[in-house]
Amino acid sequence: MKRWMVAVLMCAAGAAQANSACDKPKKDFDGLYCLNKVYQEADNELNSTYGKLAGKLDADGKKRLKAGQLQWIDERNNSCSRHEGSAFYVNLECATDTTVKRGQFLQDRLRECVSSGCQNSKL
Repeated sequence: MKRWMVAVLMCAAGAAQANSACDKPKKDFDGLYCLNKVYQEADNELNSTYGKLAGKLDADGKKRLKAGQLQWIDERNNSCSRHEGSAFYVNLECATDTTVKRGQFLQDRLRECVSSGCQNSKL
């Protein structure tokens, strides 16, 4: 039992240390790791909100939501990434900011659906 407790404490301490390393990353790839974690969380939140909103919409609303999402993806990709030959580059700060803003937009639409009814014209 003591070994198990020590293992759990060591894992928790390692996770806390990894999280605090994101406060002041020492190397480029440390910063990349941290930015990626934040982007992934923003993307997960956006996807969750998208699913909840889609579940409240009628057929026309779902169609508008999907079209808007595809347009947003194109805009995000054009603004936050580029290709050079066989390489591609992504500005994770741009992608994260854009994803957070889109998530907030979707959250606002979800809040409207719940409180006063879905307004397809805003999608």
